Amino acid sequence: MKQQSSGISVYRGRFAPSPTGALHLGSLVTAIASYLEARTRRGEWLVRIEDLDAARILPGAAQQIVQTLELLGMNWDGEIIYQSQRQAAYQAALVRLENEGFMYPCTCSRKDIADTALIGVDGPIYPGSCRAGCSTALKNRPSVWRIRTDNRLIHFEDSVQGGICQRVENEIGDFVLRRADGIYSYQLAVVVDDAWQGITHVVRGADLLHSTPRQIYLQKLLGVETPCYLHLPVVVNEQGEKLSKQTRAEPINLTNPLPQLVAALRFLGQNPPEELSKSDLSTFWEWALANWCVGEIPRRSHVFLKES
Repeated sequence: MKQQSSGISVYRGRFAPSPTGALHLGSLVTAIASYLEARTRRGEWLVRIEDLDAARILPGAAQQIVQTLELLGMNWDGEIIYQSQRQAAYQAALVRLENEGFMYPCTCSRKDIADTALIGVDGPIYPGSCRAGCSTALKNRPSVWRIRTDNRLIHFEDSVQGGICQRVENEIGDFVLRRADGIYSYQLAVVVDDAWQGITHVVRGADLLHSTPRQIYLQKLLGVETPCYLHLPVVVNEQGEKLSKQTRAEPINLTNPLPQLVAALRFLGQNPPEELSKSDLSTFWEWALANWCVGEIPRRSHVFLKES
């Protein structure tokens, strides 16, 4: 069920799942936290489906996620946005960056980079091999498009994780904005969409914490506002792996969702009474909205939580 937007809101948040499978406990934690943050601040809560990479999309998953939110009583504002329908906007941003001299093609393979690069916070640091032009011998190899970075210090204050600093060139390198197969990167798409939708606050998992400086860097180049960020601890299994389709995370049990909803609240540091698991959805949301406290969220990057 969707709610029509009532106009400009001081707070505008969003939940932006990738439709690679059904909603599970890990993604439920993010959905609940972003929803409660928006609603307790009397703001808007938008839903955006991040379906750019067709090879990773599970047919029917987007509709299943939307139906699950509806059945759980999580009503959103406005229309649902699908990134697969926003290609022209990403291309326009890419062209602008290219025209301003910030973009260049790169024919380096992953092996080329791995053989020459140092390891940073998010994998190999691209050494800038193609900044001055691609090797003539590799002109026929498909190219990615990279953004030129610099070593300005990017700092932001995360609402849970605290102060984060990064020098993108040193710690990440020139990162990809469009892959060789033509797919636009998450970093570009999320910046363009958050700006277009007027997102003021981003609530998401701490697995994306070190992506945020790259996004702030792009926001500055494109002249758009930087949202406030809140990065939640990620739910991991006993092996320390993030819950996902690949780690066989169990879908939300829609015949009896309350135990998982309560478990998600507890994971987020809240203290719901045991009897809430045996109540109904209306009672659950009434309690959650009345007692939500960001200050209780664990200041950690990941936390183990056994699936119900």
